[in-house]
Amino acid sequence: MKAIVQNDYGSPDVLKLAEVAQPAMKDNQVMVRVKAVSINAGDVFAMRGSPWPIRLTAGFPKPKNYILGCDMAGVVEAVGSSVTQFRPGDEVYAACSGALAEYVSVAEDKPALRPVNLTFEQAAAIPTAAITALKGLRDVGKLRTGQKVLINGASGGVGTFAVQIAKALGAEVTGVCSARNVNMVRSLGADDVVDYTREDFTQNGRRYDQILDNVASHSFSDLMRVLTLQGLIVPNSGHSGMGYVFKAFLLSPFLRQLGSMYLAVPYGKDLKQLKEWIETGKIKPVIERTYPLREAPEAFRYLDKEHARGKVVITVAK
Repeated sequence: MKAIVQNDYGSPDVLKLAEVAQPAMKDNQVMVRVKAVSINAGDVFAMRGSPWPIRLTAGFPKPKNYILGCDMAGVVEAVGSSVTQFRPGDEVYAACSGALAEYVSVAEDKPALRPVNLTFEQAAAIPTAAITALKGLRDVGKLRTGQKVLINGASGGVGTFAVQIAKALGAEVTGVCSARNVNMVRSLGADDVVDYTREDFTQNGRRYDQILDNVASHSFSDLMRVLTLQGLIVPNSGHSGMGYVFKAFLLSPFLRQLGSMYLAVPYGKDLKQLKEWIETGKIKPVIERTYPLREAPEAFRYLDKEHARGKVVITVAK
């Protein structure tokens, strides 16, 4: 099968389209013919081998035919002997390892049926980014109806989902983004949008019950000044800055208004919750660009600029 592999760490130039063996399938797995894959910041980290702990997964000191990609959508080709939830022909979406390939094997508890109103490309855009937003707002932040939440970095992959999920949970939402994305963030349901190139949200006197911080543009002390007395900062655990991640990890046990770091591992049960919201029109993915598999290095090069509006998707098969 064709796949995007890497045998070194570095720029998108290390990514190559190659022929590799089709993955084996265990009794508790399903084999999926991949239709589309969305790429995330974590994929860029794996490509670069930075921060260094990611090399323990991708390969140390160098990767060997490591297949990138996590979020995918496709069609079930075969199921293991113990699988009961899926059958060949089911159209699914999931997060798994090695998704940038024509076929992938994934444990039965990871996929969910594709939302009926989405294309494969749209479905592939959902898992990691949407689950990161969902777990941050719902599980860490305990967001409740009527609360005021600020999404710092509202136009990116996580941010676009966070705006919509916060609205679905009944919150009053303020999004922070650049001028070119103001209308887009407002169209997702944000009650207010702050253009950070013209206004500093930590200086405007407004207060929030929760801040989902996707970009680390301000210090934790600055963010705390704009919280209500019971307010909470939820740091996005997928942030690229290791200094930010370690600082949040070390300080959260001692600062009441700083939430803990969290793992956003997409499982089928959470994807089913998202599916309900998607099919009722409460959530929709935002895709800025789509590339064919052979142009995966260009897709990574674009995402690495860190200015993508929503998601970047790679089409694997028609």
